[in-house]
Parts: sequence; C-alpha cells; structure tokens
Amino acid sequence: MTTQPVETVDASAGVEDPVVSAEGVTLRFGGVTSLAGVSVAVQRGEILAVIGPNGAGKTSLFNCLTGVYVPQEGEIAFRDREGTAVPLAGRKPHRITNLGIARTFQNIRLFNALTALENVKIGVESRQHTGPIGAMLRIPRARREDRDSDKRALDLLEFVGLRRNANRIAAGLAYGEQRRLEIARALATDPQLLLLDEPAAGTNPAEKADLERLIRRINTELDVSVLLIEHDMRLVMSLASRVAVLNFGRMIAAGTPADVQHNPAVIEAYLGRSDEDGGDDASEG
Repeated sequence: MTTQPVETVDASAGVEDPVVSAEGVTLRFGGVTSLAGVSVAVQRGEILAVIGPNGAGKTSLFNCLTGVYVPQEGEIAFRDREGTAVPLAGRKPHRITNLGIARTFQNIRLFNALTALENVKIGVESRQHTGPIGAMLRIPRARREDRDSDKRALDLLEFVGLRRNANRIAAGLAYGEQRRLEIARALATDPQLLLLDEPAAGTNPAEKADLERLIRRINTELDVSVLLIEHDMRLVMSLASRVAVLNFGRMIAAGTPADVQHNPAVIEAYLGRSDEDGGDDASEG
C-alpha cells in the first residue's frame, strides 16, 4: 500500500488547559509506522473526537496514552487540576489509571461471570487503600471501604441506567447494556479524562441516542473530559467540540466538526479508500 506525503497537523493548537497532551508521538512495529509525529491535546472539559479510516492509528494512539504501548519518539503528559504535569510514556497502565485516565475498549472487556455491581466495584476498589490481608481480616477500614464501594458502584449503575440490573451477571446483559456497564466501571476509577474506543459500535439507533445523552452527562455533570474514537459521523458531529483526523498514522486535519467535515484531505481519506474498507486490522483502528 502506498501513500502520498501529507502535511503534519498539530491537533493541540489553541488548547489552553490540556488534561493530556501528546507531542510528536511516533510508534513503530518493525518496519510499520503506526503513528508518525502525532501531536494532540485534550482540553479540560471538552469532548474531542478522533476519527479516520480503519487502520489509521486511532487505537494505537489510545494505547500510547494509556501505557499499553511505549512510543519510540515523542512526549505524552498528563496534567492534574493543579496544573502539575506528569510524563506518561513508559508508565504502567494501572499507574496511568490512578493518575486519572480511564478507558473503554473497542471489543467490550467485562468480567462476564461477575454481576454488574461486582464489575463496577472492581473499578471503585482500584482507588481504595486496604490490602489483601486487611480485607481478609475485615479490619474496620476494610469494612468501611466495602460499604463505600457498594454505594459508589450503585450510584454509578444508577447514573448509566443499570441500577435495576445490579445483581445480573454481566454476560446476561443486552449488548448496549454491556457497553454502558463498561463505561460505569471506567467511571468508577474517578477519572479526569475518559477515553471511549468506538462506544457506539454494534448498537442500534435507540442505544446510540441513549449513549449520546450519557456521554454529554459524563462531560457536563461529572466534569470529565472525553476523548472519543467513533465511526458514526452523526454521533461525532453532534457530540464533539473539536475533531482530529488520522490517516495512515498521521494527523491530517483538526478543527471544529464543520471545518473537518468540509476538509478536502478528510474527504479524500474516506472516499479515496472506499475500495479498501475493512482491509486493515481494526484492532489498530
């Protein structure tokens, strides 16, 4: 597959208060470059969508931001609400979660044999301090944290519309409910930034409408910034305040939904590859 060189676009331009920023991130797998000098930042309080054809590098970007991959070049930093910057490259995924970055996955990852409540409690307990021995001995702090985790998990299930399913096994939930459960578990880690990897994939129109409302509430009511990968352009254009476009691992456009929608490079990236749809590894979307 051959590509024409494209001008590098910086999707962090104009961002004044980034919760996370990536500068010049390059990721290679052998002779394949998955990301080539990508710069992007998510402003605190915004919903930023990253779009692009299959194989463009979107999920690779998510994996770099969350510690799954370590880029060969570039810098990634998280900034807390006090403005302290913490480098992320090379940091373990659970450490990044503890800083305040949570994510969902393109393919739903739940503990299918556990109940909805238990799934969310796992996220809550990642923030608690009682160790295994304290939990087994049921020391007072362990009992208090267990009560707190139950309440927090139930509150989050209520928030995503699954309170009545708290005691149902995750595998028995409808597909759209499983999507919302995964979001609830991510929220249970108390993130400042939530990364959603194709949350509308496989959902019907009614579920998409519910999802859109839920993402808006997460952003406005919980004050959580959102970085969204999504192929449903109606959902993207409705939700996002800014859109960044990846193609062949490069950032080719960034701006408002209206600007990006009419960008010739974006139109070519989608329409010019119509005969290759589905040909790339979607896990690196």
